Amino acid sequence: MLAGPYCGLLLADLGAEVIKIEPPDGDIARRVSPHSVGPHNAYFASLNRSKKSVVIDLASDAGRAQLGRLAASAHALVTNLRPSAIRKLGLTYAALKSFNPKLVCVALTGYGLDGEHAERPAYDYVIQAITGVMSITGDPDAPPTKTGYSAVDNSAGIMAAMGLLAKIVEGQGGQVDVAMFDVMMSQLNYLAGASLNAAEPAKRHANSSHPYIVPAQLFRASDGWVMLFITHDEFWRKFCTEAGRDAWLADERFSTMAARTRNRDVVLDAIAALMATDTAQRWVERLAPLGIVVSCVESLEHALASELAAARRMVVELPCDGARLRAVGAAVKFDGAQPAFGEPPLLGQHTTELLGDAR
Repeated sequence: MLAGPYCGLLLADLGAEVIKIEPPDGDIARRVSPHSVGPHNAYFASLNRSKKSVVIDLASDAGRAQLGRLAASAHALVTNLRPSAIRKLGLTYAALKSFNPKLVCVALTGYGLDGEHAERPAYDYVIQAITGVMSITGDPDAPPTKTGYSAVDNSAGIMAAMGLLAKIVEGQGGQVDVAMFDVMMSQLNYLAGASLNAAEPAKRHANSSHPYIVPAQLFRASDGWVMLFITHDEFWRKFCTEAGRDAWLADERFSTMAARTRNRDVVLDAIAALMATDTAQRWVERLAPLGIVVSCVESLEHALASELAAARRMVVELPCDGARLRAVGAAVKFDGAQPAFGEPPLLGQHTTELLGDAR
């Protein structure tokens, strides 16, 4: 529903011709969102712009032959199903190499193509649960918390695209195995390193604070929330001077990064009391010109409407007859080149174009 389609979206934005193979009743993502723009379901449209859609019944002999015809001239195949379905439908390199020995086949699964866990069902939610992501997200006194967006699916889609391109650059066909579980474990890098090498348990910290850097967290201002992230002592000096807290520079509990980490609670309590004395926007106006990393906590709607989003071309319009269909823009940009975004495909819109009338 998301990881595989997002992988294809990234590749389409980079200029690839992406052919979406759908069953006769279509991708389930066509029916997920309650919102539609013209003929397009909003959820489906957000993940499938610029692609072509063909309908193939992969369970039939005719469908397998059509798949082979597409594979013969393709660089790669991406699939996002359980391993048993991937093998049953002939979506592996072993099944398709006779059509194209240079074909790169990417299997994007929950737990890998093989092993005793391979057939377990996997969604973003459950991968966040079993990898420890939920256990370290949110307030320490709150229940385990899911990230606010589909972090696992999106991350897995990125890794699948990277693995696919790496294999193409290598110039040899083969099977690429990307497991959602592996992707999230790899992203826990320094937290896992502390656990493996120093027996330091990963845990939640109040106000989304960093485990080692102080201050690096949310603070409540007089009218909202501020994210303040001070990474080294020169920025700390600038912060203290601007805030009128020169005494903190001489206080051995506050003066260095190491000391602030050792005295985390007293330091954070003092900063919290200070930050509450001014508005979130005023703190940004005071600190940002000094090079200090600081921001108000904004809504998605604010981010989409921001000057920064406009400057980075991160809100775009897709072709859509009689309607205004908008989407987020491309994350990767090339100097002197502008992505040409196409509309999301209707179900089977390109079947005849790519496969002819043969069944």
